[in-house]
Amino acid sequence: MIDENLKLLQNNWQEMLLSIKDENNLTNVAYSTWLAPLEAHAVEDDILFILYSKDTDQMTIDHIKRKFENFLIVAIAEITGKEYRLQFLLPKDAKKREEAQSEKEQDAQVNASIIEQSNLNTKYTFDSFVVGNNNRFAQTASLAVAESPGEAYNPLYIYGGPGLGKTHLMHAIGNYILQNDSTMKVLYVTSEEFTNEVIEAIRSTNNTTTMTKFREKYRKVNVLMIDDIQFIVGKDATQEEFFHTFNTLHAQGKQIILTSDQPPKDMTTLEERIRTRFEMGLMADIGQPDYETRMAIIRRKVEAENVHFDDEILKYIADNIKSNIREIEGALNKLIAYETLQQTHVTLEIAEKELQNIISPDKPKAITAQLIIETVAEHYQISMDQIISKNRSNQIARPRQIAMYLCREMIDTPLDAIGALLGGRDHSTIIHGHKRIVDEYTNNEGLRKEIDIIKKKIKP
Repeated sequence: MIDENLKLLQNNWQEMLLSIKDENNLTNVAYSTWLAPLEAHAVEDDILFILYSKDTDQMTIDHIKRKFENFLIVAIAEITGKEYRLQFLLPKDAKKREEAQSEKEQDAQVNASIIEQSNLNTKYTFDSFVVGNNNRFAQTASLAVAESPGEAYNPLYIYGGPGLGKTHLMHAIGNYILQNDSTMKVLYVTSEEFTNEVIEAIRSTNNTTTMTKFREKYRKVNVLMIDDIQFIVGKDATQEEFFHTFNTLHAQGKQIILTSDQPPKDMTTLEERIRTRFEMGLMADIGQPDYETRMAIIRRKVEAENVHFDDEILKYIADNIKSNIREIEGALNKLIAYETLQQTHVTLEIAEKELQNIISPDKPKAITAQLIIETVAEHYQISMDQIISKNRSNQIARPRQIAMYLCREMIDTPLDAIGALLGGRDHSTIIHGHKRIVDEYTNNEGLRKEIDIIKKKIKP
């Protein structure tokens, strides 16, 4: 899309050149030699590229710069309101620049495709990660792995509570690696996605072909990252595939990065052969952020969103949300949305009222169906819009059913009320969803542990 200032210049270019001619008392011959061939060619940041459209040599360009550059800068600023640095191009230079620009755009498209195939979120980088005493070791280890994948700390096992930045670090490693070497094959998945692909491969009518494709996908990468690896516990087929995938990649010197909410020694039902592989690399834990780190996170978020809140509001959030960075960001997002929608400055009194469901320093948080559904959505990293949607994919339907189960088990809320919060579903759908989880709960230890983790988030 053409720059608006460039468009403005092109529309007024001829008139501008004629005014410079008059100002310098140029003859028609001088004007047609020096100024008339000039064209406003392109804008890049604060540089205006001016093309001399006729075939000539560098001596001509040097003369134009000496005699007319200052006149052009002033005239251009009067038209656009901006002072540009000028760069004069010969036709051959313009062609080279356009070719380079085309290559750059093609590279950007290729890089975007690589990022998409890797499942990486480009906003999660080392630059956007706030380092504090609680995560300094994990951040340093992650950067070392990003700089030398497969050489230092393999596997890298990052563990800590929810919302502390494990996923952020994992994506930062992947983005850093691809930024420095776009030929690397990086793959990020959650343990649920890995498990679902194992199940689909087993269930497929063409089992051998599907399983071969699955193994090629995971065993021909340079960097494999699996988030929330604790959820493979108790899933025999998934553990088996992971074990062989791990061995194949590790033997080839490929980097493996895992995250979990707990260290391997605390996974009591984890197979010993897998536990030993988790522990053979480097284990880095992330603890709860201290006050200074929480304030740094809050200030960076406010700066990024280009909003201003009084210091007493920022301090109120930092004092009362201590264990979860996502909750800190959620609180700020709520206040930003309030200020935007209500078009009023947020005071401490407004902040206390709006954040009462997130911050409760004096009383236990009331457990409601809304709180349960929001917690389940956050746990599975899906949006509220997704969980209440008509989407029936397993990635969305299963968390939705778990929300139905927890609503019935933890609170006494009418089925129709639960259904209304879940996108207008009727009571029979809620009963069915609850029954699906009940039937599986008894025999699936992985599911039991998953639900216990969510319960602790709802009721710490």
